[in-house]
Amino acid sequence: MSRISATFQRRILSPSALWTAFAVVHLGFLAALAPLILDGGALSDVNFYRQWAFDGLSHGHWLVFDTAWVYPVLALAPMVLAALFGFGAYQFVWFLLFTALNAGAVAVLARRAGAGGTAAAYWWLAATALLGPVAVGRVDGLTAPLVIMGLLFLATRPVLASALLSVATWIKVWPAAVILAVLVAWKKRLTLLATGAAVSAAVAVTVALGGGLRHLLSFFGEQGARGMQMEAPFTTPGLWQAILGSSDAHIYEDKIINTREVRGALGEPVAALMTPLLALAALAVVGLLIWALRRGADPRSLLISGSLALVAAFIVFNKVGSPQFMLWLGAVTAVGLAWEGRDWKVPGILMLAIAALTTLVYPMFYAALYKDLNIAVALLLTARNVLLLVLFGWALARVITLTRAGGNRFSAAVLPEQAP
Repeated sequence: MSRISATFQRRILSPSALWTAFAVVHLGFLAALAPLILDGGALSDVNFYRQWAFDGLSHGHWLVFDTAWVYPVLALAPMVLAALFGFGAYQFVWFLLFTALNAGAVAVLARRAGAGGTAAAYWWLAATALLGPVAVGRVDGLTAPLVIMGLLFLATRPVLASALLSVATWIKVWPAAVILAVLVAWKKRLTLLATGAAVSAAVAVTVALGGGLRHLLSFFGEQGARGMQMEAPFTTPGLWQAILGSSDAHIYEDKIINTREVRGALGEPVAALMTPLLALAALAVVGLLIWALRRGADPRSLLISGSLALVAAFIVFNKVGSPQFMLWLGAVTAVGLAWEGRDWKVPGILMLAIAALTTLVYPMFYAALYKDLNIAVALLLTARNVLLLVLFGWALARVITLTRAGGNRFSAAVLPEQAP
């Protein structure tokens, strides 16, 4: 029996089995997208990306260069690249970009992360499959593989790793949370700073030459006027107020930015608090990481646990609760599983449950939630948000555990036990 088990394990962990699974997952995506692709359509936010790209290519109106934008400027790069084969082929080319970057992440997970790398690669494929519509329909589906590769290259190719993390941050801001953890725990933090500064300087010079320097950082202010998005964790009480009809809380559809918000009752007061709370939470986690490092916590373990804590803070204390945010957590969890194996079993299980619940809410039953205030869907969303809080708590607890372990090693080194 053990011989059969060992044979099965060798086969399932073989490169051919892993890449077969990769092909199955991505061909499944392609099959689901096929009607849209054949009709020349585009999925979800990819519609907006296509419009923005062709506004620039056809009419010379470029976001950031000509006007403020909700994304950092490098988000234009994949959006324009996907337009190179024409309007009707846009979704197919976007899918190819997503598939290529995901292949890079899986390859690096499997080859550079030790014995647990292949298992982590399978986990990432499972998480990606569960988050399918937002994985292939949002720009976050491109940044998540970049972050996976960036973290895994830290030990062997630090400049490349730093460049990948910097580029990912100039596409979508969230990798800044990972960069904060790397700056605290990585001994080559000066490499990250120098590379990041070089990438940022190149971006700034390019935008300045295009006449858009005043809009370079506009993405920081574009979220400020938004209310509490329906799916955000801290919106949950307001959502239930709207469902129960105990106040003036209601769902507001912002058609300009394609989002649904909870307005009235707790909506506006909570929205006003979220930005300062997010800043305070990030500072608190960074302070905890600095303390842990000084107490002797293992730097690599601290780096990835701190990344999870900071990324989770970016989501928990955010007025925006978009489903693609779960890809952020998935990317960090995949690397954590590759590096730490069974020690990351809890977040691995939590994230798969979070991914499944997220997709059940959006896109599967989303209309029933915001149109009909369906209680069953609201319960699914509430469960998802509770699990996000649990995951954030686990990451903080993990950092504290690493701190205690480091302190114990330090005490044993300074005050060795005397022999009896």
